[in-house]
Amino acid sequence: MKLQSAAAAAHFIGTTLVVLALVTNGKAQLYNPTNIRESLGDIIQGLGSEIIREIPTPEELLYTSIQVLVGLPEQTVSSIINRACSLYLASGAINLRITPSAEEMYFQLRAPCKNVSVPLLHPEELINVPEFDVNKKVVIFVSGWGSDGNSSTYIQDFANAYNCRGGYNFLYLNTFDFIQTIYTWSAFNTEEIGNIVAESLVKLTEFIPVENIQLIGHSLGGEIVGQVGRHFKQLTGQLLPRITGLDPAKPCYNKGERLSVISRGDALFVDIIHSNPGVLGKAQSLGDADFYPGGKDPIKPGCVQFGCSHERSIRYYIETVYPGNERNFLAKRCNSLASLNGGRCRGPEYPLGFAVPHDLVGDYYLNVNADQPYGKKASADATVQPNQCGLCESQ
Repeated sequence: MKLQSAAAAAHFIGTTLVVLALVTNGKAQLYNPTNIRESLGDIIQGLGSEIIREIPTPEELLYTSIQVLVGLPEQTVSSIINRACSLYLASGAINLRITPSAEEMYFQLRAPCKNVSVPLLHPEELINVPEFDVNKKVVIFVSGWGSDGNSSTYIQDFANAYNCRGGYNFLYLNTFDFIQTIYTWSAFNTEEIGNIVAESLVKLTEFIPVENIQLIGHSLGGEIVGQVGRHFKQLTGQLLPRITGLDPAKPCYNKGERLSVISRGDALFVDIIHSNPGVLGKAQSLGDADFYPGGKDPIKPGCVQFGCSHERSIRYYIETVYPGNERNFLAKRCNSLASLNGGRCRGPEYPLGFAVPHDLVGDYYLNVNADQPYGKKASADATVQPNQCGLCESQ
């Protein structure tokens, strides 16, 4: 049975937003009831009967929301979010409820012994930070939805890997709560955040050569860094040298709709690692070089928990940053993992991650391990955790 009224639409969308809130790790304080109520009004305004006829019953959605409490399959969550975004777009009245504010965002330099934050609007303050070396390259990492700079261990793991390698300033972009709110609002914020970051990079390149900057983004962060590259080009006429997308987000990024995805042309070289293709991450080829570790199967070896496969792209990349691990993940240009495993993919192998050649073009497939080290070509003594390398000497 389908519902036929605007009231039914409100119930559907309201329940959906509650579902989305439930999967954001308890950040309920971000969901102001007035904002949600007004957002529902925006969505319902302009919805035609054809769209409303596609809305499921409250009973169906009640069952769905209960299932979220015990853990929905990733595909179901992705579909719910995607549908909410499409309804939002169909309303023709998108009003962001938590608008990005540049004044509340900052770069956080993660050095071995100290984390130092500088305002996003004033990257020149990095010059006065003793731990920042203007002669080193700069890697800027932008995390995705549901991550937190204080509690997401992989952000510090990323920093440890680069600190271990040496020669890099590792900056984490803290976006405050502007991509940690209800997913639909977060997705619609990515373009504005990308524009703000691009304007900050223009200032950063006054004392750091543009060729020394790499952007890396995971999930929604992958979509943000794509927008950074596009807007930076508009502002300066220059392309950033490299942008890396780690399982760029799929929900809300639908062909023919409003939001643009990271893509080739956003930088001189764009490489993508797909680890949850077709579910929380995009499955389509997006960059100059697209890597499919474990193929296009959305669940990676060793993953059983929600979001594990989506995060694997980060873990694979981090592993390659440690010295000696550059060729742990070797891939061949191919059209499927089955073809690769059947010996039907000719040509040389190329490394995924840190050491990828910047002239690669095409889709590349490879097998991966279920446990660390994840790379099939890793040595038995490969460094996958910092030990003392990259850590503060006093630790």
